[in-house]
Amino acid sequence: MVSTKAPEDAYTAESFLPDHGGLPALRRAAAECRGCPLHRDATQTVFGVGDRNARVMLVGEQPGDQEDRQGKPFVGPAGRLLDRALQEAGLDPAKAYVTNAVKHFKFTQAEPGKRRIHKAPTLREMTACGPWLAAELAVVEPELIVLLGASAGKALLGSSFRVGEVRGTLLEREIQGRPEKLVATVHPSSVLRAQDDADREAAYAGLVSDLKVAARALS
Repeated sequence: MVSTKAPEDAYTAESFLPDHGGLPALRRAAAECRGCPLHRDATQTVFGVGDRNARVMLVGEQPGDQEDRQGKPFVGPAGRLLDRALQEAGLDPAKAYVTNAVKHFKFTQAEPGKRRIHKAPTLREMTACGPWLAAELAVVEPELIVLLGASAGKALLGSSFRVGEVRGTLLEREIQGRPEKLVATVHPSSVLRAQDDADREAAYAGLVSDLKVAARALS
């Protein structure tokens, strides 16, 4: 009997990955991913961008509204803030590889035409998208991974990850059978959500401080 189960019901992107071809092949294949239901409402897949030989990989949570529309990660307000923080910390944004744990925008919307509100991906959705992130890591082989927020940390280190417990410290963990060095910090969007200017300045200073740990680890 032929199965009528939709690919997204399996909650894994594994069958969509190409056998070879590097980042260009991965990007093309990811555009057709139906590994979980998030593709249904998103405008497009937002795959990672950057230098194939980047020493540092920045991993965020998922695309936001502008990323979903433009098809590139971190091109919205949070991305601009991240670029500024990286430069202040001594890291060149142009030499990093930037991606997200989840490649489709998850959101809520009161009605068509209204603003689309970010909604955090579930662990099941992050796990479904995990093969793409694993493939990016295998190709780029960065010297250091910077985890931007709790979801990125959970995607790579498991559901018990808490960014507040380890942020700003150099971690060494085995991921996909390979020893990795990681630094965790907050997602730049959390800086933008600070209630007032004083809180925003403090949150931004904390982000820069964490990124300086990453810069020292690469020096």
